[in-house]
Amino acid sequence: MTEAEIRAAIVSGLAQIAPEADFEELPAGENLREELDIDSYDFLSLLIGLNEDLGVEIPEEDYEKLVSLADLIDYLFKRLN
Repeated sequence: MTEAEIRAAIVSGLAQIAPEADFEELPAGENLREELDIDSYDFLSLLIGLNEDLGVEIPEEDYEKLVSLADLIDYLFKRLN
């Protein structure tokens, strides 16, 4: 799976949580929760959705590593390839 496909999956999940967000302008290195004003429950929902859509198990101990869009893409890319 390519990084572009992973990004598309993440954006798709985020669009369900924060439909008003402009994902073209979302800075890859910034804190997703702060940028999109989503809470921990919404973020957990995103991670569960990514698990279901991509088939990648994301252990709870890794949640704190997944702060930005870039973090998520890198993490999932490594787990999928």
